[in-house]
Amino acid sequence: MRHNLPVDTISRQVIGKALQLLPAQCRAGRALIEWTIDDLARASAVPAAVIADFETGRTPVEPESIDAIAAALEHGGVRFIPEDGGGAGVRLKFTRSEVARIATLENEGGIIAEDDV
Repeated sequence: MRHNLPVDTISRQVIGKALQLLPAQCRAGRALIEWTIDDLARASAVPAAVIADFETGRTPVEPESIDAIAAALEHGGVRFIPEDGGGAGVRLKFTRSEVARIATLENEGGIIAEDDV
């Protein structure tokens, strides 16, 4: 389905948690966890060109891709703050020292198991 609305307007009109993700939140989230577009592409399995299109608003992006982008950023430590009258935003789930400790624990090796925090 083609829309003639800006990408952020489309996102706001679609019901769903991840679909509320705004391009600016995506850019800010990547900056907070120091990920490049390529890092996000690897983590989300969404092509880097699609992420770039979403972040710049050049073309509408499939809802499934937005879901995958949001999920990858959340797994990476980003928490999305919905529009609540004060503006939508992002913040870190953990402090930088907590992120460093978690990364150390996840890279320790040992018995193969689910060790994601």
